[in-house]
Amino acid sequence: MEFVIVWTMVELLLALILVVATAFISAVFFEAYRRKNNNSHVEAPAIFEDPNSLKQVPCPSIFDPAEKYLSLIVPAFNEELRLPGALDETMNYLQQRAAKDKSFTYEVVIVDDGSVDGTKRVAFEFVKKYSVDNVRIILLGRNHGKGEAIRKGMLHSRGELLLMLDADGATKVNDVEKLEKQIHAVAEQDKFRDSSAGNSSFRISDIPIAAFGSRAHLEGKALATRKWYRNFLMKGFHLVVLLAAGPGIRDTQCGFKMFTRAAARKLFTNIRLNRWCFDVEVVYLCKWFKIPMLEISVSWSEIPGSKVNPLSIPNMLWELVLMSVGYRTGMWKIRS
Repeated sequence: MEFVIVWTMVELLLALILVVATAFISAVFFEAYRRKNNNSHVEAPAIFEDPNSLKQVPCPSIFDPAEKYLSLIVPAFNEELRLPGALDETMNYLQQRAAKDKSFTYEVVIVDDGSVDGTKRVAFEFVKKYSVDNVRIILLGRNHGKGEAIRKGMLHSRGELLLMLDADGATKVNDVEKLEKQIHAVAEQDKFRDSSAGNSSFRISDIPIAAFGSRAHLEGKALATRKWYRNFLMKGFHLVVLLAAGPGIRDTQCGFKMFTRAAARKLFTNIRLNRWCFDVEVVYLCKWFKIPMLEISVSWSEIPGSKVNPLSIPNMLWELVLMSVGYRTGMWKIRS
C-alpha cells in the first residue's frame, strides 16, 4: 500500500515537472517567435532638439557617412545623481584632446531610457553648455532597457568609432585610447592586405572591428570588490554565457565597448535583446559575422547606485535562453 502511494506521488511529481517544462519551452518558443521581426530599424525619424534655439536637428543614421571621429553613447536610466560627475569628466577629457589635436572631433549621445527623475534636465544642461553638435539627447519615453538604449544611440550616431560607456563613470574615459589603439592596429593590418590587393582607400569606419573593455584582470583585487551576491551571481552567469555564446570574451558585461562604424552597423541592426544580456548577443553576432573581437583591460571601480540586483538574474537567464532558442532554431534571422 505504501509502495503504491509513493509511486503515485512520484508519478504526480513527474507529471508536474513535465507540465512545467512543457509550459516553459512553449513560452520560450512563443517569445522567440514574437520577437522574430522585432529588430526592425525602420522607425519613425528621430529628432534632436536644440535647447538653445529650440530648433529640431535631424537625427543621423548609422547608414550615413561618418561626420565625427568619435561618438560616445551613454545610456541613462534615473541617473540624475551620477550622470553630472561622469559627464564633467568625459567632457573635460574630450575638450582637452580636441584642443591638442584639431582633427579630433566628437559627440556625446545621451540616451534617456524613460527616467522618472531629473536625468533629462541634467542632460539638457550639458547640451546647453556644450552645444547640440557636441552633446545630444535621445528620449525613449518609457523604460526599454539598457540594450535598447545602446542600440538606439548606436543607430543614430555620427562617429567613425562608437564607444558605449556607463553613466556612472566606473571606467575612466581616457581608457578609450587603449581600445582605440588596438582597433587601429588591427585596421592597419587590413589596410596592408587591401593595399597589397590594389585597394588604396582606407577609413577606419569601413573595417568591422569590436573592442571589449575588460575587468577580468581585476578579479581578486580590492579595486574590483563587489557585494558577495554579485560575485556569486556573476560566476554562475559566466558559466551560462559560456554555454550560450561560447568562449572568446571573459568579461562580456563590462559597459565599456568600442565598435567601428561598419561593425556597429552590422551588430546593432540585428540586436533583439533589450536589457542586460544584449552584451552576450553582441558577442554571438560578432562570431556570426566573423568580426574581430579584442578584449582589453581597463580600469574600473564600483560606484554606489548599481542597477544590478539579484532580481535581475532571472531576467538575464530568460534572455539567454531566448537568444539561444531564437538563433539556433532560425526564428531570429540575421541581416547581412
